[in-house]
Amino acid sequence: MIIIGSDHAGIDLKDNIVKYLEKKRIEYLDIRKNCNQDGDDYSDVSLDLCNSVLKSNNNLGIIICGTGIGVCISCNKVNGIRAALCTDPYMAETARKHNKANVLCLGSRLECMKNEEYVETIVQAFIDNFFEGGRHDRRVNKINELEKINKEGGR
Repeated sequence: MIIIGSDHAGIDLKDNIVKYLEKKRIEYLDIRKNCNQDGDDYSDVSLDLCNSVLKSNNNLGIIICGTGIGVCISCNKVNGIRAALCTDPYMAETARKHNKANVLCLGSRLECMKNEEYVETIVQAFIDNFFEGGRHDRRVNKINELEKINKEGGR
């Protein structure tokens, strides 16, 4: 399932992506469907989305703020989340294949996000691809070790 959310800056882009997911008959959950006020902080939305993503190994997340940077930083603070800020389909594809990313971060105020069809290609590239493993396992395992260091407070 796709878990989707945004802060106030990303609502229009989120709504466009939801329409795309519906058109493609892709199952999704909009975690903050009725939140659209300036007080919706990206860090709060990020935590809600990450908690929902982690409920199943099959879940993926799509999260949006103005630049995508705030949600990306916030999501990557949650153990088990590998969030990637992607501005083109290649980044979305390799984030999944090489980095085992499970959350796609987008910035609604970026010029490239104004083209709905282009955004759809990014979303589809993220959804369609899977972790390749192999030579990438070693790197992802090192990321997992970094999470342990962070949690334990040192090496």
